[in-house]
Amino acid sequence: MANTLKEDFTRRAGAPPRPTAAGPPGPPGPAALAAKVRTMAPSMTRSMQRVAETVAHDPAGCARLTVTGLAERTGTSEATVVRTSRLLGYPGYRDLRLALAGLAAQQESGAAPSVTADIALDDPISEVVAKLAHDERQTLADTATALDTAQVEASVTALAGARRVDLYGVGASSLVAQDLAQKLLRIGLIAHAHADPHLAVTNAVQLRAGDVALAITHSGRTVDVIEPLRVAFGHGATTIAVTGRPDGEIAQYADHVLTTSTARESELRPAAMSSRTSQLLVVDCLFIGVAQRTYETAAPALSASYEALAHRHSPRPR
Repeated sequence: MANTLKEDFTRRAGAPPRPTAAGPPGPPGPAALAAKVRTMAPSMTRSMQRVAETVAHDPAGCARLTVTGLAERTGTSEATVVRTSRLLGYPGYRDLRLALAGLAAQQESGAAPSVTADIALDDPISEVVAKLAHDERQTLADTATALDTAQVEASVTALAGARRVDLYGVGASSLVAQDLAQKLLRIGLIAHAHADPHLAVTNAVQLRAGDVALAITHSGRTVDVIEPLRVAFGHGATTIAVTGRPDGEIAQYADHVLTTSTARESELRPAAMSSRTSQLLVVDCLFIGVAQRTYETAAPALSASYEALAHRHSPRPR
């Protein structure tokens, strides 16, 4: 449906359809299943959440169940089980069962990490450090496992050849957009991060084919980020979305979608905060990829920027 909307929008804008460099990703493998559940569960209905959390917590037991058996165990319906399977990225329940069997085998071999408890108000700081460190590692591992490298490759190609790069994000995502903009500027690319939504839209109007617009939003439905990306898409720019919700509205206006994971949301640490870890991993991957592609110009630019700032990091001789 998203692809159809993109094609219709492009035709209305009077621009020819743009080919995409990467095809649709296949179903997630066993290692990515648990990460997919953690990412998608918050946006599911309660009945679908029960199915998703059950298969993630007991993959061995659920792998032995028929679709009817899993529906009975979770107190849902067969239709809910099938819909949950598809939302997690599997064509049907049979494909999900195969992934569950693989995940169970990984857990039996000790490959799957344990899950820590949420941070409590009376936790000592040593426990807070340990729990946060675990969640950060888990978030990074989940993102790396679930990330579609073909989409990353296509995004790097677009960025490396871009005449201009505009980046959109608000709140914590704005900090990530600024981080990538600064990195790209240091290797000689023209990049601007727009935290002001009005300024983002007015700049998006100026984008054309050969430009890149990259939007960062964990929820996938942040209006102030969606709007400039929609405008950029309509003017022919290559559009990239970095989001924890690949089924969100933002994907309708993205040529390439890079999916992030997040640590488990809690009262003290909402998803919007914990998502920044995975977003930073993705933008670092993009930056390194672009630097590799443009090394002949990137390396001298990095050296020049370092030399220009060197005197600010050490006292000048008197």
